Amino acid sequence: MTDQLKTIQDDIAFLKNLAQDGGAPATLGGSIMVAAGLIFGAASLGHWLVQTGRIAASPWAYFGIWIGATALFMVVLSALKRRAAGVKAGGARAAGIAWAGVGCTIFALWGSVAIVAWRAQSTLPALLLPSIILALYGLGWMVGAAVSGKRWIWLTSLASYLMALVLAWVSMTADVMLIFAATLAVLAVAPGIALMRQTRGA
Repeated sequence: MTDQLKTIQDDIAFLKNLAQDGGAPATLGGSIMVAAGLIFGAASLGHWLVQTGRIAASPWAYFGIWIGATALFMVVLSALKRRAAGVKAGGARAAGIAWAGVGCTIFALWGSVAIVAWRAQSTLPALLLPSIILALYGLGWMVGAAVSGKRWIWLTSLASYLMALVLAWVSMTADVMLIFAATLAVLAVAPGIALMRQTRGA
């Protein structure tokens, strides 16, 4: 039992060292969240503009918007990871892997939902995507909060989970994508910028 407790304590200490290693994890994680929030927030806004008829476009426009946004994010993510490749801090690598994992999971879920929607000839499965994405953001922020000990990151994680429920509640309304875009600005872009500024000011 004593050995098990010591192992757990060592694991926790290791994670804290990763999070506090030179501030690099916060910089990389913040950069990824800013990029994701801006790119997918813009895509959500474009989706809403087409959906509400403010921009005249064919139904294929939705496909183009999200495929384009995903491709752009992957390019930006790759660039951020390459830039961090020269950083020897283990925390930077851990942060990159964690948030890249969230991004890849979102991509896989997006593809899965698209397949289900196509086979069912229904757009209903896609209504869950904003909630799924916010829930995954909540998970990412929770990991960051656990290893950094920053209270405001815990609050960001909690807010992400709560907004996942809110987005599910408003999923049948015309303004769901507009609300989603605003949520990304508040729970991805703003916290990401805060992380980057804290690191630079440290």
